[in-house]
Parts: sequence; structure tokens; C-alpha cells
Amino acid sequence: MFNFIKNKLQKVYNSFTSKMHSLFSRQQIDSSVLKELEEILISADVGVKPTQEIIKNLSERFANGEISEGEDLKKALEDQLLNMLQKDSNFKDTQIFLLVGINGSGKTTFAAKLANMLKNEGKKVLLVAGDTFRAAATEQLVSWGSKIGVEVVVGKDNQDPASVVFSGCKKFVDEAFDAVIIDTAGRLQTKTNLMKELEKIGNVVTKVAPGKKVASLLTIDSMLGQNSLEQAKIFNESTKLDGIILTKMDGTAKGGIVFAIEKEIKVPVAYISFGEKIDDFDVFDSKKFVQDLLSE
Repeated sequence: MFNFIKNKLQKVYNSFTSKMHSLFSRQQIDSSVLKELEEILISADVGVKPTQEIIKNLSERFANGEISEGEDLKKALEDQLLNMLQKDSNFKDTQIFLLVGINGSGKTTFAAKLANMLKNEGKKVLLVAGDTFRAAATEQLVSWGSKIGVEVVVGKDNQDPASVVFSGCKKFVDEAFDAVIIDTAGRLQTKTNLMKELEKIGNVVTKVAPGKKVASLLTIDSMLGQNSLEQAKIFNESTKLDGIILTKMDGTAKGGIVFAIEKEIKVPVAYISFGEKIDDFDVFDSKKFVQDLLSE
């Protein structure tokens, strides 16, 4: 299993930690410091509600005399941030990965990254191109499959996605694959259409591969911040999610979106993806993430 690679997310950390460090270095804490902290958290995409919760708790601890200097603030903030994150998810035993998310959120690239990781663990892996509405998505997945040596099940353009998923799951069962990764379409015309489509795919998976461990994972484009969070809420209302994949965490992404997601939609972050290379992703470690975020 990969280790969390801090230097891959250096831009994310630098934009946050440099501002934080100036607060933690203060010999004495007052209400103005908490106000500065509030502004930093908001600007880092933590979100209004989570930030208000953090500041309220820290203000109470400040008033009670528990926080008097920068180091106290750092420890109290670390505790707060860790408490906001749910227990880390473990998908080692998962056999069917169902990837959902809006178009452009990085589903197809992540599907290949995950397939490559599982293959390197010695597993027989199958990819299913369930996004039949975008020829480019199928072509991209087929290209990745060829590069990493993983078989890909494809359908025809505009074919019913559920029928392609049916074929993929049947092959998965009949040929004794260890894992199947299903890439789905990311259309968001209406909640009703989305819910029906995902429900149909879910029913197919359950029917064709009963008893298999399934995980529904939502890809979220970290660079879109709060806008991406609103779209994530629609998916969460439409299907039972088991984990979040934060994509595009390099560049202009802000680390605070991790806390906003877990606060708003109550689903743990499972993976972080941060580039186009096949190994540019990692399993999310909440404790390490928070420690790195608050360290120099």
C-alpha cells in the first residue's frame, strides 16, 4: 500500500501551513488571532458551517483558559480537525468498485490508477466502461487498460449503461476476477434521472454478482471547492456512498475541502488523486493529513 506523499501536495500544504504557522508562533493568543484563523479556514475551502463549529469550540476553550499561546492553539485545532474526520475507510476486501461523479471529475483516470494498484497487489482486475454517453471516456479507459495490462469491457455508443455493467459483472463472476472497477456516466440533468440510472446499475450488480463486497465511491474535483460540494450532495441523495475520492489535489486545490465534505455529506474520504501519472494517488490517512497540514 502506498504511503501518503506530502511533497506531491506541496502547493496545497504551502498555501495553508505558512499562514497557520504565523498564528502558532504567537506567544499570546487573543480574540483577533481566532478571527484570523477563521478567515484562513474559510479561504482554504473548509466551508462556513465547519469553520463556525471550529471557531466556536476554540473560543470556548480560549475563554476557559485552556488556550493561551500558539502551541495550545495548534494542539486544540489538530484535535478539532481530527474529530471532524470520520474513521478512515478500508477497501482492501472490496471486490466491486462503482465509481460515480460528474463529468470531468477524474473518474476515468482514477479507475485506471486503482486498477493498476490492485494489479500490482497480484489481483486479477477488470475495468468496465459504463460511461457510454461519452465516446472519449471509453477510449480513455481502453487506452489506460492497454497501458497497464488490464482487460476492459466496453459497449456501444449510447448503449444503456446498465447493460454494459451487466456484461462486465457477468465476466467478472464467470472468469473469476478478483476485482471489477465500473466507470459510470456523470450526467446531472435531474436528480430523478440520476437516481434511476444509479439505482438500475446497483440492481444489476447485486443480481449478477450476489454476495460480493461492493463500494460506491464518488469522485470530487477538489479545485471546484464549494461548487463541487453542492454537486456531491446530489449524488449522496441519489445513491448510498461508501467513500469519497478527492481528485486534482495538486495545482490550485485547497486542503480544507476534506473537512467540508465530511461535515456536509457524512461520507469519509477514501483516496486522494493528484496528477495524471498512473501512481499519482494515495489512500487517505486522516491523521497524517491533519498533521502534515499543521506542520511546517
